[in-house]
Amino acid sequence: MLSSPADHFQYGTEREQLLARPDLDGPGRRRALADAADRWLAELLGDASGVAIVAVGGYGRRELSPGSDLDVVLVHDNRADIAEQAERIWYPIWDSGVRLDHAVRTVAEVRRVAAQDLKAQLGLLDARHVAGDAELTRTLRSAVLSDWRAFAHRRLPELLAYGRERAQRFGELAFLIEPDLKEARGGLRDVQALRAVAASWLADPPHGPLEAAYQRLLDVRDALHRVTGRSSDRLLLQDHDAVAEALGLHGGDALLRTVAEAARTIAYASDTTWRQVERVLEARRRRVPWQARRIGPTRLPLAEGVVAQGGEVVLARDAQPRHDPVLLLRAAAAAAQAGLPLSPHAVERLAEESAPLPVPWPAPARDALISLLGAGEACVPVWEALDQAGLIVRLLPDWERVRCRPQRNPVHRFTVDRHLVETAVQAAALTRRVARPDLLLVGALLHDIGKGWPGDHLATGEAIVRDLAPALGFDAADTDVLARLVRHHLLLMHTATRRDLDDPATVDAVVKAVGSVEVLELLHALTEADALATGPTVWTAWRRGLVEELVARTYSALHGRPVPAAPALSPAQRALARNGEFAVTLEPQAHTATLTVVAPDRVGLLALVAGVLSLHRLQVHAATTETVGDVAVQVWQVIPAYGSLPDVAALREDVRRALDGHLDVAGRLARREAAYAPRQGVRVPPPRVDVLPTASESATVVEVRAHDRPALLHKIGQVLADVGVDVRRARVATLGAEAVDVFYVVDEAGEKLDPELSALVKKRILAALR
Repeated sequence: MLSSPADHFQYGTEREQLLARPDLDGPGRRRALADAADRWLAELLGDASGVAIVAVGGYGRRELSPGSDLDVVLVHDNRADIAEQAERIWYPIWDSGVRLDHAVRTVAEVRRVAAQDLKAQLGLLDARHVAGDAELTRTLRSAVLSDWRAFAHRRLPELLAYGRERAQRFGELAFLIEPDLKEARGGLRDVQALRAVAASWLADPPHGPLEAAYQRLLDVRDALHRVTGRSSDRLLLQDHDAVAEALGLHGGDALLRTVAEAARTIAYASDTTWRQVERVLEARRRRVPWQARRIGPTRLPLAEGVVAQGGEVVLARDAQPRHDPVLLLRAAAAAAQAGLPLSPHAVERLAEESAPLPVPWPAPARDALISLLGAGEACVPVWEALDQAGLIVRLLPDWERVRCRPQRNPVHRFTVDRHLVETAVQAAALTRRVARPDLLLVGALLHDIGKGWPGDHLATGEAIVRDLAPALGFDAADTDVLARLVRHHLLLMHTATRRDLDDPATVDAVVKAVGSVEVLELLHALTEADALATGPTVWTAWRRGLVEELVARTYSALHGRPVPAAPALSPAQRALARNGEFAVTLEPQAHTATLTVVAPDRVGLLALVAGVLSLHRLQVHAATTETVGDVAVQVWQVIPAYGSLPDVAALREDVRRALDGHLDVAGRLARREAAYAPRQGVRVPPPRVDVLPTASESATVVEVRAHDRPALLHKIGQVLADVGVDVRRARVATLGAEAVDVFYVVDEAGEKLDPELSALVKKRILAALR
């Protein structure tokens, strides 16, 4: 049956009417366009047996945009006249000007093509009957889906590799100013890949938020086609405002924010779904024996209420988010520090059940936030999981105003919120350079928080942080430092590149702004982290050199950095020291416990006590040790890694046995470490050891900065003991996941260390911590 020009005109007229109808938009218009095409193709085919028109790809999904092709397969049962019949269909379509992607095949030929061409097979998974022999279409669909499921173990890795290659070529949709809506990571292709995963029956992608995000991107593409009159999927800068207007949005920024929100939802769904797929495929490859399946996967404790299982972090069976408001951040920090993702189920449960944190935040919550940020790259997927569940905005309400906020400056790689997280990632690699890594990480996270409001983001950000920092539990002094970091985070870069460094007024202005060496070193690290997170062309050798020269001159003007002094002992602790008898006391407090150990001073005492605490699974958050006569007084701030505090009598007895030589602390710790299967963890900066011979008149100061881990202090103390160095005073602090430990040490004669021994101490500590 040949169609007449009137048929072409009738279809074209109906199509134009559908596009012009104000009551039709989004999915409704796309379906209406597909229905109109269906009616036309059915008329073109007419009555026929053994032949069917099958829509595939976007047409098969009834997702026709204004510029979409008609993607069809003419399926037949080996008819001799199929070529003539195909021409009677294709020529009218070509004559009409409608773009056509077509093929003529038998079911067997379709299966062979699909087996060789992944893209063709993906399109066929959406096969839909349009006209002709419906039974032939059902046979085709059944065969294609059966083949897909039978060979999913081979085709899904191909599909994953294809997605990664697209991401490499087209970038991440959420952060691009001129993105490809289909091919970029988080774009339309990724949703179609997830539907292919669902068709394999190996994993079930999320539904509600994913589908809504997909429809938003289709709406943007529809508007782009209508505005430009082209079928391109590339959202060019010149079209932003017109596309936004067509969608009823207020300008190009609102459009980019809409695209970013949808893309991040899709990218997160892709990540979680592909992890499921890889676990299933790995289990099949390993052919896990039935005994192991019956026992179930190993559960490795990470923190109170948090365990690792099956390659991700889940909540313990007895975890109670409703009664444990810190659990949310503790689970996030544990996941990031272990280099593992939070399971979607754990995130969902935390979102539904978590109690709000008290204001100000308790110290464990603040420490967990710092540990999360300090995990570096491993922080990003965990943060994204919390953000997708609405938990970041719940923790930091001002985050809503910067979330998915675009930055039109092409120098910037990311939206404002992701730039803040990336700055914290870069800062995590610089924590060895500062005395307060916690303030560096939080300052990095908040430095551009003012960009969510109109006006000068530096002044606005400072005001936000002065309100927010006390709510997070920072005291007045730390709040002031954080506010200065936010207010002046552009100071060093702008001054170094725009002012004469030889002019005394230049350095004087920086000194006045920063006020202290502590702020200067934090600002120096933040400047570098901010530049690295902005884009690859920002932190050039020229800019770095100018900033370092400015920092050196400002540092000299501020007269150097003091070494932190150890806090004084309390009257009760001094009374225990004067008594001179061995004593161990434990005083529970709101969020920590104070453990006091009084014992005759000796080389290696610090290492022995630290090792006993580790054996009892106590995490050290701060410690001081001071020698009073022949007696050492150690004051430890500890929290249990899991469960409750240990019995003080058992703790006292183990300390006594360790001092008497009846408890092999090092051996016990080594056996425990060997008993746990190693986990991936996160990449952290290497430890740093500074020996400061002039920082004290009576001792050599050894400062160690390292990533916190079980028995860290025991290892350091053991090294000092092994080389015959005595610790006279110590100040130990754990800031998030970073340990900053300062030791005042002397040699066997009670004198400061000579250069040779100093070098040996540094070498041995670095070797022990690597």
